[in-house]
Amino acid sequence: MSTRRSFIRHLGSAVAGTFALPAFLEKAVAQPLQSYRPDASPLQLAQDEDFWNWVKTEYTASPNLLNLNNGGVCPQPKTVQDAHIRFYQYANEAPSYYMWRILDQGREALRTKLADLAGCSAEEIAINRNATEGLNTVIFGLNLKAGDEVVLTKQDYPNMINAWKQREKRDGIKLVWIDLELPSENDDYLVEKYVKAFTSKTKIVHVTQLINWVGQIMPVRKIADIAHQRGIEVIADGAHTFALLDFKIPDLGCDYFATSLHKWLGAPFGSGMMYIRKEKIKNVWALLSNNEPDGPDIRKFESLGTRSFASEMAIGTAVDFQLALGTARKQARVQYLKNYWAERVRDIPGVHLHTSLKPEFACGVALFSIDGLKAGEVESQLLSQYKIHTSPIEWERIKGVRVTPNVYHTPKDLDRLVTAVEQIAKGRKRS
Repeated sequence: MSTRRSFIRHLGSAVAGTFALPAFLEKAVAQPLQSYRPDASPLQLAQDEDFWNWVKTEYTASPNLLNLNNGGVCPQPKTVQDAHIRFYQYANEAPSYYMWRILDQGREALRTKLADLAGCSAEEIAINRNATEGLNTVIFGLNLKAGDEVVLTKQDYPNMINAWKQREKRDGIKLVWIDLELPSENDDYLVEKYVKAFTSKTKIVHVTQLINWVGQIMPVRKIADIAHQRGIEVIADGAHTFALLDFKIPDLGCDYFATSLHKWLGAPFGSGMMYIRKEKIKNVWALLSNNEPDGPDIRKFESLGTRSFASEMAIGTAVDFQLALGTARKQARVQYLKNYWAERVRDIPGVHLHTSLKPEFACGVALFSIDGLKAGEVESQLLSQYKIHTSPIEWERIKGVRVTPNVYHTPKDLDRLVTAVEQIAKGRKRS
């Protein structure tokens, strides 16, 4: 087993040396973590607290505030923070030279790293700032006309819903709404809801791979296969899945996909990635100006002007850390942590769990509620009385407090949550 000192030295090597690119982005750090218990399955390793306490030391999480809102944005490992800072300082030595002539040249190596992680061609990956930007690029770039139908759900992310409503208002397309009963442990029900909404006029189906309100994992591939049989294109919103669930983008069968890398990959804030199937690129107009906005090159979507090159280049270190940890191990650990607290609070009188415990239907994101208390009231008590940060949810018919642990958490951290929920629920009875 590698020592912790060796582990840190390997991880730090990516930022300790010179800024020669693309060599920086090719630096591998996978060996130290992958060599720990190589014969252990992800499920076995999920409960190895020695291993995960080791991983926790690579984060700078607050020792006092318990951050259980990783569904919003995830903290970066120290190595990613260090890379970001070093790149930022480097760029400031002579911005127009080091940003455009040096750092910008690392994008192609970074594109390849991301494509390898995503399981697709580098010619299908565009680097941008978040899932919203990537999905808006597709939504506003598709050649749709008045009367064309788009199928989506009331439980999709608000920014995407608003983008589609804007196209409806501007171009006269028709939005066909699905209202899902969640949580669900029945793929047939979920698929049928979409298929029943398909007509001969349906051009696009928009599917959120993991619905952020309750953590529901959707059967994207099953929906996509039926959609394609009917000539319908598929957009997958992967904001909450990439680098958490162990999958490759082509596994989904979608035509378009976007994610926020500052979520589960732990890349710098404001970094994202978009995927478009190679043969579809020419059919999507660039959202921002480009000399060939309807061309076949994925790079037409990266004409953002001046952006944070430091943030962009530090994505490579986040990929290295992800490879070192292993996506399957990460998914198993976060699933274990979610079930650890959820199984305990669901038995507390007055507390209700609104997320599946089965790994095929949910992973790290889960929602609970307490009878007689609004979501905001529970969230406020958790923060003010127990210094536990969560997210209150009130969207459509979904009401509760969302809890999202990460790999730097321990069962002891979640015992603190369970105790707090129990005390809040008891206090509700006495009032």
